[in-house]
Amino acid sequence: MKILLPDSVDLDLRVPDGVEGVTYAVGEPIPDEHTDAEVLVVWSNPDHQLRDSAHRLSNLRWVQTLAAGPDAVLRAGFAPEVLVTNGGGLHDDTVAEHTLALLLAAARRINLLVRAQLGHRWAGELGGNQPRREKANFRTLRDAHVVIWGFGGIAATLAPHLVALGARVTGVARTPGERHGFPIVTADDFPQLLPTADVLIMILPDTPQTRHALNADVLALLPAHAWLVDVGRGSTVDEAALLAALRASRLGGAALDVFETEPLPPTSGLWDEPNVIISPHAAGGRPLGAEDLILANLADFRANQPLRNLIERH
Repeated sequence: MKILLPDSVDLDLRVPDGVEGVTYAVGEPIPDEHTDAEVLVVWSNPDHQLRDSAHRLSNLRWVQTLAAGPDAVLRAGFAPEVLVTNGGGLHDDTVAEHTLALLLAAARRINLLVRAQLGHRWAGELGGNQPRREKANFRTLRDAHVVIWGFGGIAATLAPHLVALGARVTGVARTPGERHGFPIVTADDFPQLLPTADVLIMILPDTPQTRHALNADVLALLPAHAWLVDVGRGSTVDEAALLAALRASRLGGAALDVFETEPLPPTSGLWDEPNVIISPHAAGGRPLGAEDLILANLADFRANQPLRNLIERH
């Protein structure tokens, strides 16, 4: 059995006996002598390379992406019988850490402080004595209501840190109930939930159902001081509606790590909004524990057992 390993991540992987591990360049077509591989591991592969692999790897039986979202693999055109597993769990710690950084930057107005520093201006309005309670502004996580839309592994890692800093957390998922000790509601509850939110964090996947899930109607439910944080997929936010809400002061601000088009075009109006923090898809980028996931799935694959993080393909 041959498994193809990407050169885009420094994998310390010792494949078991009977398995040949071959490292390939993610930016180039798979060499002809390795198109007989049964397993393909992908990480940061460009779309054209994935499409070429889907077309030429005729013996392929399983694709393991190290990304949390399998959207790039799913749109590449791999045969329906090819198993696809994602990197769920590999990015929980890094994305949670980055999300917390964005939240604290928003609350403490780091974006405005940096702008003032670049202009050599002492931003006295942001220093000195400050009100202890500001209901019309998001200035602290203490007593803040944070709503997390898409309550999976990343949210479960992030939520306890928010609580430790004094926040109250409500999750939004397809099924209501309780997860990891936090209350979970559905999007049907938005009319009652979102007007109470100080922050809306989005960690949604890229699917046809989630495209522009955050639209003008949803934005209108948020209070004017609330902040949006998106660390999921850029396609889930209607950027035109978001920009309109920001310019009309109907939203406190937005901290965005993902965008509909990446890199974000220089012509985007988001660049010039003072209350927008732009992060270049930097929340993840480090699949922690990738070796363990690959080896565990490889063992199950060889034993004809169910694989972890298997994506249902319709």
